[in-house]
Amino acid sequence: MTVTKEESGQEGSDDKGDMSGGGAGDAYVPSQRRLERERYKRARARRATAIAALSTLVTAVVLYLVVVGAPGWPRTKETFFNGQYAREALPKVLEGLWLNVRLLLICGAAVLVLGMLIAVARTLRGPVFFPLRVLAAAYTDFFRGLPLIINLMIVVLGVPALRLQGVTVDPVWLGGTALTLTYSAYVAEVFRAGIESVHPSQRAAARSLGLNNRQALRYVVLPQAVRRQVPPLLNDLVSLQKDTGLVSIGGAIDAVRAADIIVGRSLNYTPYIVAGLVFVALTIPMTRFTDWVTARMDRQRAQGGTT
Repeated sequence: MTVTKEESGQEGSDDKGDMSGGGAGDAYVPSQRRLERERYKRARARRATAIAALSTLVTAVVLYLVVVGAPGWPRTKETFFNGQYAREALPKVLEGLWLNVRLLLICGAAVLVLGMLIAVARTLRGPVFFPLRVLAAAYTDFFRGLPLIINLMIVVLGVPALRLQGVTVDPVWLGGTALTLTYSAYVAEVFRAGIESVHPSQRAAARSLGLNNRQALRYVVLPQAVRRQVPPLLNDLVSLQKDTGLVSIGGAIDAVRAADIIVGRSLNYTPYIVAGLVFVALTIPMTRFTDWVTARMDRQRAQGGTT
């Protein structure tokens, strides 16, 4: 079948507007078909947004009616959602939260450094480093298997009982030490996984350029390993932020302990809810940031931007 010049030109006329034009001075003019597609996409987006909003509203109303209509709701509201005790607890919980934030910053930095050192020790090559590798492996196995609460009790409550000269009995420092010991074991395994994920050809290429083992590890292997492990590292920091509240078992006045003091005096548990919501409000931005970093790195990896 023969197609005439006029017919072929007519069939292609609808999509010609999708291109920028042949002449240097031609302005881009979208075709009618493209405009219709854009209108359809916008209409679908508006429809999806409306359905999502309506569905959310209906779900919220149903949950509210179920909760409020429950037989024990008045007593639950008085015990856990009392406005008077919430207003009393919020300033003191926020004041104690500053201790949790400082613990997060200090312990987080110490965990990253110690975890990196342990990971490097576990990946050292050569028979001379065998004892160091065994000690690093024993450290990670022990503190990953030891419950954090037991570690805190041993360090925060047990160390002062020794009455050692020159050893602090401050529950904040002791609690921070216990957190660092436990989380450095987890972070060490994250770093080790990143180091071992770097292909051996990277080390070989670095050595061929005249770098020794230490320089190859510092300038070639570790940058790639850390970049690949950013999402799990951020997840560990999120967990650390929540677990800083456990230092209250030694008497440190943090957000949890501040709430506990009011609960012990009033026998009302609203301060616990306030402290929990404060921690959630602090954790959600870190969690969303972790998700954003993970998605960004996945896109870069898919486009070949990250090795």
